[in-house]
Amino acid sequence: MTEIAANVQAVLENIRDTATQAGHDPNAVRLVAATKYVKADHVLQAIHAGVTICGENRLQEAQEKMRDLGAQPGVTWHFIGRLQRRKLKSIVGRFALIHSVESLEQIEEIDRRAEDLNMQQPILLQVNVGNEATKGGFSPSDLLEVLPNVSKFRHVTVRGVMGIPPREEDPEAVRPHFQNLKQLAEEIKALKLSGVHMTELSMGMSNDYTIAIQEGATLVRVGTALFGERQQQ
Repeated sequence: MTEIAANVQAVLENIRDTATQAGHDPNAVRLVAATKYVKADHVLQAIHAGVTICGENRLQEAQEKMRDLGAQPGVTWHFIGRLQRRKLKSIVGRFALIHSVESLEQIEEIDRRAEDLNMQQPILLQVNVGNEATKGGFSPSDLLEVLPNVSKFRHVTVRGVMGIPPREEDPEAVRPHFQNLKQLAEEIKALKLSGVHMTELSMGMSNDYTIAIQEGATLVRVGTALFGERQQQ
């Protein structure tokens, strides 16, 4: 077994154990392997070890890996990076889920591109949980104002929310951010808006994904714990 395969097995087991201990359905928590700067053959090792969702931050890199790896049975790709309007044409329809939608303008553009493809594009709405100037995302109050407008878009389906808390040395310090995002998701779910289903809560990365699972995450985006430290290519 390769080191990557062993890491995948360890993380998957930790996800199951953490969810079970927290009283959550372990099958409802899924691993998104964050593959930024990871070589295609290393991604393939992870897939063979049990990864079923690959998450990419950069469109060009994702396109190259999709080409090199070809269709892998049971494997889907998620886009988890910052969105650029000019690249949405190539993102919509290519990824099973877009995690990082941060404005009404992006929703409108995604809807337009999805209509051209005669499809519905599942998305998550990114929330700036730490109110950080360096990160994108809706503020909670802005999101609650925008959401009623989403039902007019027939080719976009909101599946939930995503958040990236401020980096902390102690993972426990981010727990309040996860709790706040979970509470926001519940508030949105209670609104019962058309086209907004709130089935997914994307939060947690290598250093804090167990905390995120305890607080209700359904998707955890893990890279370093699987592939080790990566250098920009």
